[in-house]
Amino acid sequence: MSDKLKAGILGGTGMVGQRFISLLEDHPWFEVTTIAASPRSAGKTYEEAVGGRWKMQSAMPEAVKKIIVKNVNDIEAVSREVDFVFSAVDMTKEEIKKIEEDYARAEIPVVSNNSAHRWTKDVPMIVPEVNPEHLEVIESQKKRLGTERGFICVKPNCSIQSYAPALTAWRKFEPTEVVAATYQAISGAGKTFQDWPEMEHNIIPFIGGEEEKSEQEPLRIWGKVVNGEIVKAEKPLITSQCIRVPVLDGHTAAVFVNFAKKPTKEELIRALVEFKGAPQELKLPNAPKQFIQYLEEDDRPQVALDVNYENGFGVSIGRLREDAYFDWKFVGLSHNTIRGAAGGAVLMAELLKAKGYLKKK
Repeated sequence: MSDKLKAGILGGTGMVGQRFISLLEDHPWFEVTTIAASPRSAGKTYEEAVGGRWKMQSAMPEAVKKIIVKNVNDIEAVSREVDFVFSAVDMTKEEIKKIEEDYARAEIPVVSNNSAHRWTKDVPMIVPEVNPEHLEVIESQKKRLGTERGFICVKPNCSIQSYAPALTAWRKFEPTEVVAATYQAISGAGKTFQDWPEMEHNIIPFIGGEEEKSEQEPLRIWGKVVNGEIVKAEKPLITSQCIRVPVLDGHTAAVFVNFAKKPTKEELIRALVEFKGAPQELKLPNAPKQFIQYLEEDDRPQVALDVNYENGFGVSIGRLREDAYFDWKFVGLSHNTIRGAAGGAVLMAELLKAKGYLKKK
């Protein structure tokens, strides 16, 4: 019998669900045993349910092709077969909140890529290198839910991954004001160019809800745990503009920042390249050896050259220079469906297992 934890994927037929399946192929700790999706996919093999909609560049793993897809709403049937689930369901926010809580109350831990519970006060929203200490609110959440092992843990929005890690590395210099303009890939909307041909040679200067997330979610990951709840940080003040660009994978950010303490360029770069956290210390399977790289070339980072840094789990920073109005400005890049979505959730699950929150039933 395998020692691996049995993982289910809720919403396994969509783009993020497919990314989960690709990332979990041959994972040393987790094995995909169950896939759940909408009632129209239930009863089909995974290969049949996806049909011609497989969007990953690598082939569909053989191990999942013949798995019979379950109805995501049949919580009892899914729960019998898994130790925990990844959630990437495509529902309304209220429907997602309910179904994730229902799984948690069924004593199934939920590792979610969705936004529905990002502001639930006792649900940790984790970037594993940044705020692993927020996992402690899980015990308060279990008391609220009345569970022994069931809980929800979420990851933040993909758009903040290209700049929030750098700002985290610079927290000792006390950032006070930040302007972040993000240039976001179409896979962030679950699309390819085949699905969205009007994005070719086009830019759309609006992505619903992204600017609020970009401005507020970093404050939550920098917040403190107080009386079993997460209280967001008050600073820095962040304002953002989010733009959809004709790129398949990779969110880029152009960022301007003021500091209360005035660092030198050398101090800023050193803080970036030396920054590490729990994944590196615990040597988690998907932990980037160097979380943030700094690129000296004037024309880097580039999506074509740098989006897959550290297998898509790392963050690339470049063009750090003084600004006429702000103290410093820089460009950041992260892989939006690996570090920013499914990969970030897989790394979070690895952290949860290493910390004893995910176990066999």
